[in-house]
Amino acid sequence: MKTTTTDMHYLNLLSQSFPTVADAAKEIINLEAILNLPKGTEHFLADIHGENEAFEHVLKNASGNIKRKVGEIFGNSIRESEKKELCTLIYYPEQKLELVKAVEQDIDDWYHITIHQLVRVCRDVSSKYTRSKVRKSLPEEFSYIIEELLHERTDDQNKAAYVAVIVDTIISTGRADDFICALCNVIQHLAIDRLHILGDIYDRGPGAHIIMDVMRRYQSWDIQWGNHDILWMGAAAGNDACICNVLRLSLRYANLATLEDGYGINLLPLATFALETYGDDPCEEFVPKLLKPGKIDEKTQLLTAKMHKAIAVIQFKEENRLFHRHPEWQMEDRCLLEHIDLERQTCVINGQDYALKDCNLPTGTMELTAEETELMQKLHHSFRVSEKLRKHIRTILSHGCMYNICNSNLLYHASVPLNNDGSLKDVEILGQKYQGRQLMEYIGQLVRSAFENDTEPELKAYAKDYFLYLWCGKDSPLFDKSKMATFERYFLTDRETYKEEKGAYFQLRNDADVCDRILDAFGVGGKNRHIINGHVPVHASKGENPIKAGGRLMVIDGGFSEAYHSETGIAGYTLIYHSRGFQLVQHEPFTSTKDAILRGTDIKSTTQIVEMSAQRMLVADTDKGCELREQINDLKQLLHAYRHGIIKEKRD
Repeated sequence: MKTTTTDMHYLNLLSQSFPTVADAAKEIINLEAILNLPKGTEHFLADIHGENEAFEHVLKNASGNIKRKVGEIFGNSIRESEKKELCTLIYYPEQKLELVKAVEQDIDDWYHITIHQLVRVCRDVSSKYTRSKVRKSLPEEFSYIIEELLHERTDDQNKAAYVAVIVDTIISTGRADDFICALCNVIQHLAIDRLHILGDIYDRGPGAHIIMDVMRRYQSWDIQWGNHDILWMGAAAGNDACICNVLRLSLRYANLATLEDGYGINLLPLATFALETYGDDPCEEFVPKLLKPGKIDEKTQLLTAKMHKAIAVIQFKEENRLFHRHPEWQMEDRCLLEHIDLERQTCVINGQDYALKDCNLPTGTMELTAEETELMQKLHHSFRVSEKLRKHIRTILSHGCMYNICNSNLLYHASVPLNNDGSLKDVEILGQKYQGRQLMEYIGQLVRSAFENDTEPELKAYAKDYFLYLWCGKDSPLFDKSKMATFERYFLTDRETYKEEKGAYFQLRNDADVCDRILDAFGVGGKNRHIINGHVPVHASKGENPIKAGGRLMVIDGGFSEAYHSETGIAGYTLIYHSRGFQLVQHEPFTSTKDAILRGTDIKSTTQIVEMSAQRMLVADTDKGCELREQINDLKQLLHAYRHGIIKEKRD
């Protein structure tokens, strides 16, 4: 076995962690054993759109995985109502305990039964992990006790009394509630090994900031940026057109909680400007989409509509400025505000007149007025000084990028730009052409450069501008449509102008050969490889199938957002990939956390088996397995070096 100079440097570094033959051998034994454990469960979610209650519930119930395990463990030994109660306790332990204690006559007896049931569930979900990994997930105050209960069984006569005394003592010392909460949190933690979010945490729903707070504490996850995430990233970076879009979308759905409560964005200057500028304007086309009757009162609704119109007009002016600054984007044809003829009440597009449905534009159709400029300076400052927004964007940057490859699955939010023949499309950025994987990687670098202090000023300025192109550019992998017809929907009467033609990717993604071409271009191997993405809601009510291209591509945006429920007929898809294969879970709308706690109402879900393995998949069959085998080979080289005197053991 020849050892190069580079190898020697590496082996010397490795020897600091494993200083003796015994240490290296012990680690090899440990890693070889891990290879033969079942593959951990992966959980895929997309297009959450601020629906924090539904999102948190899906996290807590692991898309029904915990309910399924409870059913398998207890079978017919307990009633269905008892299984339901147990699941609710696992999802919401603190709240459920308070309800139980208010009605339970013999609480100690309930504690005994429940703790033993929870230990059985915890033992099951932890069985595919090493003791070391399980130990790391345990709360410090109960770590030893939980370990003992997980690895000792009541059917062992020699240990039955020992286990019974542990449970008795937990109860008698008044620690039962805390212990039950700890066990439930461990079950939630271990039910999913890794979470993949395929973009769009932000917009529409009220709690994107709450979701981000949850993710900052979550143990193992990644995100593939979506177009709505990019929009907020652009706003945080200081792109004024992105700031306007963020505000407009929030006002469109009467959702100001994330802006005001979450990030402390001061909307008073916008409200004041809107009242002064559009005071007598009913702003009918800008009345917010109210998903629930009575969400806001009539006075607030009218003010919201005025603010909505004010920021929309400023948005079009800010976008026009960027489209003219970057003619290489070929988006100057989207400067439609400049083509309005207020006297004739028309807008000219490609030489054709289209009637306007709103002609009240007191601030003009070209440059920002002095008042609009002052307003944008205040809004810009408010976004830039929001410390919480900055933290959340840093989290998205550190956990994500444009795509990910994990266990033969290619993950991205929306698309890979294609030509009409299915070949990868060249997209030009700063004079260079990129396609496929190289395009995604360069965009990821460009996005990060907007936040790095050592980026050259010219590149940083371009990167900041480019967020707008990623949001609405024709060849953006996060948009991939002919246009974003926001202006047309607000201002033109002809509904034909509202049409947005999807790119070739969306026309060809049901073609297995095209999907194989994409997978090859990204270097995705494996017998059962897949593309998994979201972005475009699956219209289940119209019979659309989320499984495409003979199983090669799965679309898991079924409409998590309440805004999509009437359109899609469901409340989203999630995907589970465990050691036996893929299961696609179709969800019905979530009522509320309160209902889930009081009535035990879980999200009604339908599970579709997408692909099952003939043999149970092991860690050895995963990307982690490849890493472990490389580590084992390195350790074997270290053993060889020790045994042949190339490196001396470091004994005390």
